[in-house]
Amino acid sequence: MTNSNIPSTLQSALPNYILPSVESHEVLREVFKGSSPKQIADITGLSLSMIYKWSEPVSETGSGATNPLDRIQKIIEATEDPRIIDWICEKAGGFFVRNPKAQWPHPHELMPATNQILQDFADLLSVIAQAAGDNHISPEEAKKIRLQWRELKSVAEGFVNCCEQGNFNQVKEQMSGKG
Repeated sequence: MTNSNIPSTLQSALPNYILPSVESHEVLREVFKGSSPKQIADITGLSLSMIYKWSEPVSETGSGATNPLDRIQKIIEATEDPRIIDWICEKAGGFFVRNPKAQWPHPHELMPATNQILQDFADLLSVIAQAAGDNHISPEEAKKIRLQWRELKSVAEGFVNCCEQGNFNQVKEQMSGKG
């Protein structure tokens, strides 16, 4: 399922579970059920009524207010730059792994896809081995390792996405003697 409000260049950069028709105010309403809107108001320096308005749909009658999630989405749409998403995920203690569109659309490409993952893993191990050769990893070397790790995660996610979409069904059938 896709969301027509999101630029096509970012469609594959956003997790699938966000793309269905969940509105930002609905997310915030659910989040506020398990947290304290008053505490959020205190921390952000905003009024409690503003915090509550974020969890209402924006309408012409004046209820609801453009919330931070909507604003972030607009910034991402305007810039088409996923570093904002990366930064938010990093601040939340995680890392955003893009769900790239299936790179291997044909089942006969299963082996090249598998080889690509293995090659990216080998590249990561090579970067680690080179960095650890002197029993010390510099900040620049750590950055190279992180970049290679991100690439591997992205390629592997693309592979898993292909599998979930059924792109490799014919190969599976041929290997099991059904095809």
